[in-house]
Amino acid sequence: MSRRNGAPPESKDAAPPPKDLTQDKQARLLSSEAGHFSLVRALHLADFITAMNGFCGVMSVFSSLRYCTQDDPSEYLNLYLALGFIPLGLFFDFMDGKVARWRKKASLMGQELDSLADLISFGVGPACAAFSLGMRTPLDHLLLSFFVLCGLTRLARFNVTVAMLPKDDSGKSKYFEGTPIPTSLALANVMWFWVWKGWTLAGEGVPLGVWMGGSVLEVHPAVGMFVLHGCLMVSKSIKIPKP
Repeated sequence: MSRRNGAPPESKDAAPPPKDLTQDKQARLLSSEAGHFSLVRALHLADFITAMNGFCGVMSVFSSLRYCTQDDPSEYLNLYLALGFIPLGLFFDFMDGKVARWRKKASLMGQELDSLADLISFGVGPACAAFSLGMRTPLDHLLLSFFVLCGLTRLARFNVTVAMLPKDDSGKSKYFEGTPIPTSLALANVMWFWVWKGWTLAGEGVPLGVWMGGSVLEVHPAVGMFVLHGCLMVSKSIKIPKP
């Protein structure tokens, strides 16, 4: 077959490109013939830290659910817990990358785990907290779902394009395309302040009130900050330098 790029044929004696032994070992452990508990044995220390990020996200969701089902909606402990697990997840999200670079054991599986954990902690978690706080109309649901789906597609785009982004000397991408999904911590901080002030459905009401009450388009305008954040996440023109 002819070579379209016009490059000379490679010598049969040419040395093959070096393999990533870490990923090669992980691939063997994940194969069907690798024996019992191969998945657990394939995980690196950084992967377990990433799993803790996902754990925080799940606990945030559970805390929001507990608040919605409790007898006294004026007791905000579960709401505080729901919002508090989000920055804790950010801590683990920060640490897993540090540990992976320290141990020099980054992997494709770790990259996928990181994205899935981020979606729970910084996408589903804040959306559930907003629902618990009082954004509960059908249109609120659609707009909060839009926010989560923007986070989902932003993470998928990152996984696809990360290999093509410019890198620094340490191998890290030089910038983010769109705002990273962990920046939803800002939304959690805003909601934490609202809970502290009693601006919830069970208290003085969600800030900015409700528009078109009683109609099918009833909506809390405060949900707009989730819509804006979702649009910023999927933006391709916004490039944020990595620290």
